[in-house]
Amino acid sequence: MTEVSNELLAVLTTAEPLLRQITPEQARQKPRPEKWSPLETLGHLIDSACNNQQKFVRSMATPQLEFVGYAQNFWVDAQQYQQAEWVTVLDLWLAYNRHLAHVIRHVDPAVLQHTLHIDGVGPFKLGFIMADYVEHLKHHLRQILPDGPFESKFLNLY
Repeated sequence: MTEVSNELLAVLTTAEPLLRQITPEQARQKPRPEKWSPLETLGHLIDSACNNQQKFVRSMATPQLEFVGYAQNFWVDAQQYQQAEWVTVLDLWLAYNRHLAHVIRHVDPAVLQHTLHIDGVGPFKLGFIMADYVEHLKHHLRQILPDGPFESKFLNLY
């Protein structure tokens, strides 16, 4: 999983200076009223990191896991990301993802075949979930930075 960890770190290294160029006002701009602003999208990526950390670590502990989904719009609204400070959210997102890269890098290869169902969908192998996490992250970075260098193979399977 070293390759996945390295990819995540490379995405962070590329994204950070681009995201730091976004002003707080730009971060709050919604492309359409029903769509997330860059600030809300980055908040969603923090929620994704939080939920995926649980998937990663819990899956390491058991060969088969049932995991709940989460209501992503509710999470974004409930945490009021739109009212948060852009730099604070950005710094949290970066730190959380650096930690997840560390977790991915040090996962025991013996547990990568452990499976989990997410909200009744699956099974998915832990190794796939870890790699898919990075694709999901790049998918949303493309929304925030449409002219950025990110390509994603995210399939939204669960």
